[in-house]
Amino acid sequence: MRNATDRFTGRAGSFAALALGVGAAIGFEPLHYWPIALVAMGLFAALAARSETVGRAAWLGWLFGWAHFTFSNNWIATAFTHQAEMPAVLGWAAVPLLAIYLAVYPAIATLGARALVGRGRPFAFALAFAGCWTVAELLRASVFTGYAWNPFAMAVLGGWDRPGLAVFSPWMGTYALSGLAVLLAALTTGLALRRRWLPACALAAGVIAAMLAPGRTGPDGTVPVTLVQPNLPQERLAEPQFFEANYLQLASLSRPSRPGSTRLVLWPESGLADYLRPGYPQRFYNATTALGSPDFARRRIGRLIGPGSLLLTGAVDLEIARGRAVGAYNSVTALDAGGTIRGGYAKAHLVPYGEYLPMREVLEPIGLSRLVPGAIDFLPGPGPRTLALGQHGRAGIQICYEIVFSGEVADRRDRPDFIFNPSNDGWFGAFGPPQHLAQARMRAIEEGLPVLRATTTGISAVIDARGIVREHLATGVAGRIDTAIPAALPATLFGRLGNMIGFAWAVLFLGGSLVAMRRSRP
Repeated sequence: MRNATDRFTGRAGSFAALALGVGAAIGFEPLHYWPIALVAMGLFAALAARSETVGRAAWLGWLFGWAHFTFSNNWIATAFTHQAEMPAVLGWAAVPLLAIYLAVYPAIATLGARALVGRGRPFAFALAFAGCWTVAELLRASVFTGYAWNPFAMAVLGGWDRPGLAVFSPWMGTYALSGLAVLLAALTTGLALRRRWLPACALAAGVIAAMLAPGRTGPDGTVPVTLVQPNLPQERLAEPQFFEANYLQLASLSRPSRPGSTRLVLWPESGLADYLRPGYPQRFYNATTALGSPDFARRRIGRLIGPGSLLLTGAVDLEIARGRAVGAYNSVTALDAGGTIRGGYAKAHLVPYGEYLPMREVLEPIGLSRLVPGAIDFLPGPGPRTLALGQHGRAGIQICYEIVFSGEVADRRDRPDFIFNPSNDGWFGAFGPPQHLAQARMRAIEEGLPVLRATTTGISAVIDARGIVREHLATGVAGRIDTAIPAALPATLFGRLGNMIGFAWAVLFLGGSLVAMRRSRP
């Protein structure tokens, strides 16, 4: 074992770390080769455990992370193809540049484990690495507004009809589940490298059985819903000549299936250009809103959905000061059949460079702009809120990117019956939409709440409270889903305590490593 690992402590070890970082990312959607991801993570743990110094361990962790995030975030490059003010080729530079920062967190995890355990002691290192990885992911999700996309736990989420190892997330949360996945990978690989075949095979068989175990569907519900995917091309969303055609596409897919039926209608983010709220200067309505009248825009939507029904739609609200728009809110508006606004929600967790431009006064003069059109920045809302919708239930709203933040998607003091996740995934490329859907499934499992996704171009889905995809509309398809909203499960432990559980599991992993150190030698 020592001779085998020592061969990879020099330059070869650096190349191995890069290759293993890509291998670990292959476990994410849409590839979802989770066995490769676990083997790659396990081999990297073995490599890091044998690193000569703490500094070397941190460097290997950074190399691993840089390759890992460069590959898994490749969809970001596609966003630049939808922004005319910046060259598309810049996207292919932006992805590895972003990974330079994101790789700091695997480096922290590797450094911490190596500093705590020392060289060797692979089983103690596995526990310490799991604890440090959990803490690193918690930090990545919060520092500098956070970037929680693709925690390693996503590699052990099962197929659409089964939870995989995510069956444990109601008691752990996503970030501790990442630590568990790291631990299982490191232990299995460590045993195999020491030719302890029986325990290695037993542990691998347990992981495989958990990943392939059939899922149980969550309870059925009774609230009728119509979920709409209009399949509006990204290049049409911000062009005024298409605003009315986009509305008519939404309308054609939203009419009642039978006279007198009442239901909740769900429209995606970005599909509706109309300003629905009154009180803005008239020039804004003239540029975007049907007949230049928000009253008319609301009434025609109300007539469309029918008596007794309610619409939740993505919309844009403005912040007006001295007759000028000084900011905007990416919002969801609840609208009844009479055209009356019954509530709303403003997105709280905004996308840097997508919805606002950090350091605008520095970046704008050198030609850098937001990745989506718009001259003003979006402003953040107050955070998770529950909208009471009467007979249509209680909705928690998470707009697009917000759904990826574990522990931040539901109001714990006013728990909703379901989460509505309107999104525009048309600028996410081929990898982004399935990764986005997978993260919505993880929120459903850990919170015990169904999630309903309505997107402009796909993938739209009805996800039950155990993370099973009940129905979906594929990318590039215009259509609707008529069903009932699945029922919620009782509040999970994670749903009650949130990411405090992740920290508790990190302490448990780290405590286990100290015990293992006392019982082993390097």
